[in-house]
Amino acid sequence: MKTDYCRIIPCLDVKDGRLVKGVNFVELKEVGDPAENAAAYDAAGADELVFLDITATVENRKTLLDAVKRTVEKIHIPLTVGGGIRSVDDIREMLDLGVSKLSMNSAAVRNPALVEEAAKTFGSEKITVAIDTRTNANLPSGYEVVVRGGTEGAGLDAVEWAKRVESLGAGAILPTSMDTDGMQTGYDLPMTRAIADAVQIPVIASGGAGKLEHLYEAVVDGHADAVLVASIAHFGLFTIAQMKTYLANRGIPVRIDN
Repeated sequence: MKTDYCRIIPCLDVKDGRLVKGVNFVELKEVGDPAENAAAYDAAGADELVFLDITATVENRKTLLDAVKRTVEKIHIPLTVGGGIRSVDDIREMLDLGVSKLSMNSAAVRNPALVEEAAKTFGSEKITVAIDTRTNANLPSGYEVVVRGGTEGAGLDAVEWAKRVESLGAGAILPTSMDTDGMQTGYDLPMTRAIADAVQIPVIASGGAGKLEHLYEAVVDGHADAVLVASIAHFGLFTIAQMKTYLANRGIPVRIDN
């Protein structure tokens, strides 16, 4: 469901139960404890949070339930969890912990029927499909879907895949550019816009924010409904309040009272 304001969504990339941040999906640096950071973002006015167990799929294991549970217990805003989600039972387990939404990437590519089954079982609003992309001139849109934490190309056109998961019942799409992730040089606007223009469901820009201007560009030029932030927030470059004030001053509706 689209909102009438731009949501600011800090992303908690988690490895071995600890919050990390990388560049182009590698060169990971430890940032701290996900639950404590989640609580701080909640208090600072974040609209939602995303928790990604970034090595679960590569390590062929389920999401770390303890880290998720500790995070849920410390916040009052919606939490989306992704990484290692492989079945309807995995989704139910997360929802029972108090998670608001689930995000799937590799599992959706491997088994598209899971998107449809999950949406029918729990409601589209609970299901986000993450689409990690990299540039590939051999595909119609110029963007290829990558899976397993960015380690494998799926051979799928990112825009066509976005349209397909929408038709299967996904409630939102989270496209992240491997090429811009962690670079702090701005979101991949052409990729974000191509996906946003191809679907009717909310699109969350992800991968590359380094300046306040980048958030504005994601909405105006990238046609995104929300912005995922990581480095720009984790490393103290800007507060959530500064992000929202900047957007509001440039005419982008935001929710100030949390």
